[in-house]
Amino acid sequence: MTNSIPDKCRLQQSFWSAVEATGMSPVAVLRQARLPVTLHLDTGRFVSTAQFFSLWNALSDLSGDRDYWLRFVQATESVGHQPMFVAACLGSDFRDGIGRVARFKQFTMPERIAVEERGSEVHIRKRWFYAEGLEPDLSVDVSFAFLLSLGRRGTGQRLTPLRLELTRSSAPTAGQNSFFGCPIVYEKADDVLVLKASDLDLPFPGHNAELIDILTPALEESLGRLKPRSSFSEQVKAVLKRGFASGRPEVSAVARDLGTSERTLQRRITDEGGSFRALVQEARKELGRKLLAEPYADVAEVACILGFQDTTSFYRAFRSWEGVTPQVWRSRNVVIQSV
Repeated sequence: MTNSIPDKCRLQQSFWSAVEATGMSPVAVLRQARLPVTLHLDTGRFVSTAQFFSLWNALSDLSGDRDYWLRFVQATESVGHQPMFVAACLGSDFRDGIGRVARFKQFTMPERIAVEERGSEVHIRKRWFYAEGLEPDLSVDVSFAFLLSLGRRGTGQRLTPLRLELTRSSAPTAGQNSFFGCPIVYEKADDVLVLKASDLDLPFPGHNAELIDILTPALEESLGRLKPRSSFSEQVKAVLKRGFASGRPEVSAVARDLGTSERTLQRRITDEGGSFRALVQEARKELGRKLLAEPYADVAEVACILGFQDTTSFYRAFRSWEGVTPQVWRSRNVVIQSV
């Protein structure tokens, strides 16, 4: 099974932006990790799992701070989230948001997020297919912090885990106690974030003030906003754009979001001279163009947000729409501003 998954980790531009925002030099980090010192300048470059772990270890060593993970998370808040995080915040509920993140990992990392429900508890752990040792503590803390931040942003509530189980042997830090606010158990077999099962069913309203703050105008427009005075077909496309990241769109889900029945939805679309299938295609094309127009949106990320199962399917569909690959389209339509 793992042989079909390449050992390739994609580094997002937001990673390097956060590193710099914490006062770290990307060059110094790369040198410490014994990687090419220009790697941060090539956003299309992949690294292996071992190299990815080396980067996190280098950050930990250079910072000398067990709570550097918290500085990193806070820095990401200031420099801006990648589009996939925003798309996850626009899920229907916390469960959907986590599912969107898990789908995204399949596009960019030889890593999987496993979600296991055990009665009133939900256990979230990560699996690395090519890891030769334990995932760095810093990477674990950042990953769990982002998942919890997702739930807090999406619901607008300060959700608290039931507990945090860690493989390392050490005492909790001030940052861990403050941020997670739950019991932390050490020397466990796996790193596990344990949440309340009921929290996963909490809805994401999609309009709380904190969420709006992290949306750029272009991204807010591209992911679709419901405009009551627009045509019904336009309202359907707005719902579709917000829901693609969960996977294949369903008529029933769109009808529910618009407060109507499936039959009424289909009839109103037909009355306007269209079909649900055609609107799905239109919404995908419009959203794809908008996202690709964002200079630092990764192609794999765009494919995931559009609900494709893999990048190959996205490439095939995009060529049928535009006659060229996403990269060629971007080179012809996007001007990247130099800093």
